[in-house]
Amino acid sequence: MNLKNFTWDLDSDGLGVLTWDMKDKSMNVIDESVGQDLNAAIDAIVADPAVKGVVLTSAKDTFSGGADLTMLERMGATLKANFKAKGPDAAMVDFFEQTRQFSLVIRKLETCGKPFVAAITGMCLGGGFEITLGCHARIASDNPKLRVGLPEVKVGLFPGAGGTQRVPRMADIQSSLQMLLKGDQLKADRAKAMNLIDEIVPADKLIEAAKARLKAGVDPVKPWDKPKFKQPSGPIYSAAGMMVWPPANAIYRRETYDNFPGARAIMSCVYEGLLVPFDTALKIESRYFAHVLRQPQAHAMIRSLFLSLGALGKGLRRPAGVPPTSLKKVGVIGAGFMGASIAYVTAQAGMDVVLIDRDQESADKGKAHSHKLMTDQVNKGRATSAQREALLAKITATPDYAALADVDLVIEAVFEDPAVKAEVIKKAEAAIRPDVIFASNTSTLPITGLAQNSVRPDQFIGIHFFSPVDKMMLVETIMAEKTGDKALATALDYVKAIRKTPIVVNDTRGFYVNRCVGNYIKEAHLMVMEGVPPIMVDNLAKQAGMPVGPLTLNDEVAIDLGLKILKATKAQVGSQAVDPQQEKLLTFLVEQEGRVGKKAKKGFYDYPDTGKKTIWPGLKTFVGTQQDPDTIDRQEIIDRLLITTALEAARCVEEGVVTDPREADVGSILGFGFAPWSGGTLSYIDNIGAKAFVAKCDALAAKHGDRFAPNKLLREMAAKGETFYGRMAPQKAAA
Repeated sequence: MNLKNFTWDLDSDGLGVLTWDMKDKSMNVIDESVGQDLNAAIDAIVADPAVKGVVLTSAKDTFSGGADLTMLERMGATLKANFKAKGPDAAMVDFFEQTRQFSLVIRKLETCGKPFVAAITGMCLGGGFEITLGCHARIASDNPKLRVGLPEVKVGLFPGAGGTQRVPRMADIQSSLQMLLKGDQLKADRAKAMNLIDEIVPADKLIEAAKARLKAGVDPVKPWDKPKFKQPSGPIYSAAGMMVWPPANAIYRRETYDNFPGARAIMSCVYEGLLVPFDTALKIESRYFAHVLRQPQAHAMIRSLFLSLGALGKGLRRPAGVPPTSLKKVGVIGAGFMGASIAYVTAQAGMDVVLIDRDQESADKGKAHSHKLMTDQVNKGRATSAQREALLAKITATPDYAALADVDLVIEAVFEDPAVKAEVIKKAEAAIRPDVIFASNTSTLPITGLAQNSVRPDQFIGIHFFSPVDKMMLVETIMAEKTGDKALATALDYVKAIRKTPIVVNDTRGFYVNRCVGNYIKEAHLMVMEGVPPIMVDNLAKQAGMPVGPLTLNDEVAIDLGLKILKATKAQVGSQAVDPQQEKLLTFLVEQEGRVGKKAKKGFYDYPDTGKKTIWPGLKTFVGTQQDPDTIDRQEIIDRLLITTALEAARCVEEGVVTDPREADVGSILGFGFAPWSGGTLSYIDNIGAKAFVAKCDALAAKHGDRFAPNKLLREMAAKGETFYGRMAPQKAAA
C-alpha cells in the first residue's frame, strides 16, 4: 500500500497491522488525506485474499486527538465560494456530500466483510474514537492517561461520523446521552463498563492481544446490521423509552437553555436515528452535521475555543527573538488565598517555590492550602500521598525576603493597597538578582502606577490570576508603559509552564476581564435597584448562556471587594466614575447589614448550612418596590446583561487595551464564562452585526441611560459594515 499517513504490515497468519503515523505531526489528526488513505487501505485489504483480519493502531503515544478543525474552515470557505459559483441549492448538495465523506469511509470499514480490531493507545478522541467505534472490537492499553470520548460539543459541534448512532446502540441511552452532551473523556474502565471497549490489556501486550482476539474470531458484522438487533435500552416508543426521553429533554433544556445548536443536534440525531435503519440514521446525522457547521455559533466556538485557544497556548503573543526562559524557582509574596493558590499551581508544574508572608505562621498557613488541595486529590484517587509530599517539599514557607536570592521570577499577591505593594516591591528588589522579572497579581490597580515603585520598570509586568487559581484556566498578563519584551516573554513562559492560557492586554484600571465582568455585575445591581426580582436577574443571565448569574457571581467573589474597588475608583478617578445607585446598594449590604457574600454565608443570597441558597428577603424591603415579573421584558434583561459586557469589550479595543480579537473572545469565555455559544464578546457583536448592535445600544441608552451609548469605534464599524475580525488583522504566533 502506498499510504501517506499509515504503514502496513502483514504477518504469516494473514493478520495485518495498519498503523496510523502522521510523520509531520506530533499527534494523529483527521484531515482530508487521512480519509483518502483509510478509504484506499480498506479497498486494498478487501481485495487481498491473504488478509484475514486487521489491527488498527497508532505509532504515537496517543491514538488521535480528533479532527483538524481547520479542515472544517476550509469546507466553509468552499461552500461560500460555491454559493456564488453554483447557486445555493447546488452548493448545499456539494457541502452535504463533502461533510459526510469521512462517515461513509467508517461505514465502509464497518461493512467491508473483514474484521478490524482497534488497538487504542493514550488519548483517542472525536473522529479518532469514531474510527474505533466502526471497528468490530476495541482493545485498550492500561495506560493511566488513556482517555476515549467525543468532545465535539465543547466547540459547538457534535460527533458527525457515526458517533451519535453507534454509541447509543452499544451503551444504555442514559449513559450515551450524558457522554455525548457533556463531551466526557472516559477512562478505560468506564468505557468498558459502557461496552465501548471490549478489553483492557498491558500496554506492551496491546498488539499481541488484538491479534489473539482476531485469531479467536471476531464477527465482521455489527449487531445493528443483523435482523434481530435490539437496542440496549429498548425502543424509544416503549415504557422504558418514555422513562428516559421526557426527562432527558427537560435536563437538556435546564443545562443548555437551547443555546447550543450542536447539543440540540445530538438530541435530535439520537432520537430520530434510533427510529430508523442504521444507514438512514447516518444520513440523518450527516444532515444535522452539515446544518450545524453553517451556524454562526459553531463557527465562533470553533474559532475561539479551538483555533484561538490553541494559538494562544502555543505563544501567539510571545515576542520573537527572546530566548526561552528557564524557570526553576519562583518567589510568591503573600500567602493569602491567591498567593497560596499561585504557589500550589507553580509547584504542581514542577518548579520550586519560595512562599513569603509577614511572619512564619502566615507563611505556613499559605503552604497548608497546598496540603489541603493535594489531600482532596488523594481522597478522590487522583493523586498519591507520595505525590502530595513531593509537592509540599517544593514549597518553602518563610517571612525572610533573603530566600528570594536565587529565584527566577517573583509574583506578588499581597493586599490590594498601593502602599502595601510599594513596600513589597522595594523589599523584593533588594533581594532578587538584577535580571529577575517582577510580576504583580492585582485585579484592578494599574500596573504602570505600581511599576513606578520599581528601580527596573522594564522588568515589571502584571500577571493577573483568576479565582480559584487551580481551576481557572485564564491568566491575564498586563503590559505597563515601560514593560519590555523580556518581561513579557518570561511571563508567557511561566503561564505556559503552569499549563494555563494567557492573554496579553495593555494597562488600564481593571484591565480587560474585570472591566467587562464589572459591567455585567453592575447592570445586575442597577436592575435590583429598579425593582427587578433578583432571582429573575440571575435566572435570565443563565438563560442567556452565562454559567452563573451576576448576583451569585458577586456573592462568590465577595461584595465587600466590589465596594472597596468602587471606593478606590471614586477616590482616584472621581465621583463621576461610579453609579450612585450601585454605591447605595453595596454600601447598604456591606456596611449596614454585613452581607459581604458567600464567605460570610450572607450576601444577595442566604446560604444555610443545609439546603439551597435563597434570595435575602431584606433586599425587597430596601429597594421598596418590586416589579411584577409578568410585566418585565425578559429579552431586554438578557440584552442588557450581554450588551453591557460586550460594549465594554468594544471600548477596550478602541482604547488599545486589547489588540487582538482572539484574546478578547478567549479571555471573556475563560475569564468569566461569557456566553460560550457566542464565541466571546467580540464574536457576539460580529454575529449580530455592528449596525444592528449599535441600534440595540441606542435603544437601551434611550431607555436606561448613557452607559449603553455606543463608542465611536462601533459607530464607525456600523457605518462601514465592518467586523472586529475583519478590521483587526490577527497576529501570528511566534516561531
